[in-house]
Amino acid sequence: MRIAGAVLAGGQGRRMGGLDKPSLELGGRRLIEHALDRLQPQVTTIAISANGDPARYASLGLDILPDDPAYRAGPLAGLATMLRHFSAQPELSHIVTVPADAPFIPGNLVPRLCAELGHGTEVAVAQSGDRVHPVVGLWPVALLARLEQHLMRTQKLSIMAFLERIEWQAVAFSPHDGIDPFLNVNTPEDLAYARSLVAGRERS
Repeated sequence: MRIAGAVLAGGQGRRMGGLDKPSLELGGRRLIEHALDRLQPQVTTIAISANGDPARYASLGLDILPDDPAYRAGPLAGLATMLRHFSAQPELSHIVTVPADAPFIPGNLVPRLCAELGHGTEVAVAQSGDRVHPVVGLWPVALLARLEQHLMRTQKLSIMAFLERIEWQAVAFSPHDGIDPFLNVNTPEDLAYARSLVAGRERS
C-alpha cells in the first residue's frame, strides 16, 4: 500500500484574529513544519492544501494546492482537491490527511490507521479520548467519485456528514507524555499551552 500525505492548511484562523495559523511559531518552527516533520516519514509523497498566497509556504518545496471552487469550501473541499490531485498517480492507493495546526501528530499514525482497514471499513479516522478527529484520516483515492457526488447533492459540508454515508471506523490513540496527539492550535490559549509543552520537553 502506497500512501500520500495531505496537510490541510485551509482554515481561516478566525479565533486567532485572522492570522495564518500554520505559520505561527512553536519552538522555533512553524506549526505546519511540525505537522510535516511528523507525517513525512510515514508516507510516499506529500502535498499541502492551502488557499491564499502560496508563497508563504514556498520554502517548504512541496506542491501547494488551493481548493477547487467547484467543491465549495471547508475541509471536505480540501480533501476532494487532494484526492483528485493524487488520483493522477495510480501507484497511490490512499491519502492520509492531517491539519496543519496539529503539531503533535503521532509517529505511528499511518500504520495504526492502515491496520483498521478491511472487513468493510473504507476509511479510518483518529480518536483521542471521547473525541473523534475526522480531519485526521486515511482515505482511499477511489473514494473521490462518491465524495464529488456528495458535494454536488448536499449542503452538509462537514467531514462527519460525509462519513455518515460510508463505512468508517475510529482508531483510538492514547496521550503521549500526557499530551493529546491531536491537539489543535485554534486559539491564543491553545498556542500558549502548546508552547509550554514544547518548553517542558526541552527542559527535560
